[in-house]
Amino acid sequence: MPVIKSISSLRNRTRDIASLCHEQDEPVYLTTNGEGDLVVMSIKHYEKLKTRIELFEKLAVAQTQATAGEKGLAHKQVMKKLRQRLHGK
Repeated sequence: MPVIKSISSLRNRTRDIASLCHEQDEPVYLTTNGEGDLVVMSIKHYEKLKTRIELFEKLAVAQTQATAGEKGLAHKQVMKKLRQRLHGK
């Protein structure tokens, strides 16, 4: 369930809101005059969201390529490239 606070809470209870963000690993929604205005979240949560978005973007590109009939790399080719990167070759 989302945590919703008034924007004045951010000014008056910043530490409490920061604790909520960290403890629940969820964003806190801030309202102004009863209307949604801002979202506050921990950097950890933000980084997770950003990583997920980047993954979805890559998957969308792959899906588009597959739909267009483009051939990808074989498993052996991918593993070879990964091993080369790991071993610095």
